[in-house]
Amino acid sequence: MSFSETVRSPSRLAQGAVPVPVPVFDDETPAVANLAPDLRDALRRAAVDAAGDGVEILVNGGWRSPEYQDQLLRGAISRYGSAEEAARWVATPETSAHVSGDAVDIGPAAAQAWLSERGAAYGLCQIYRNEPWHYELRPEAIDGRRPPMYADPSQDPRTRR
Repeated sequence: MSFSETVRSPSRLAQGAVPVPVPVFDDETPAVANLAPDLRDALRRAAVDAAGDGVEILVNGGWRSPEYQDQLLRGAISRYGSAEEAARWVATPETSAHVSGDAVDIGPAAAQAWLSERGAAYGLCQIYRNEPWHYELRPEAIDGRRPPMYADPSQDPRTRR
């Protein structure tokens, strides 16, 4: 079975795979339904306001099971040739904010640009410079106190092995 077939299987969907981007209001997709409630609510408030500007925010990734996160990590190690290089893109199941439901990957590019400019008003912040699609909830950003942005996940103290 190919990687794309594996990602599209019903069991992978239940583990958090998102083979086709879904609306932030899709409560049937575990990757959205299992997000931390505060993150999901902030994302939905932002999506309503973005729609008023003609921008649709879609979820490309969200909550993931530890097993699915491990599969993604193993795939990244294979693709990039080492665990160190893979760590620039994929965290371990033990350290991934996706596994805890505290991170969401959004698209398309217009949604990323909209959130980059306006997301802090909802507490939604880009955390990694190399991942303009990855957002986490940081309520302090609403008051202008944005968290540090790391070059990539390997620089984030939360993801260090």
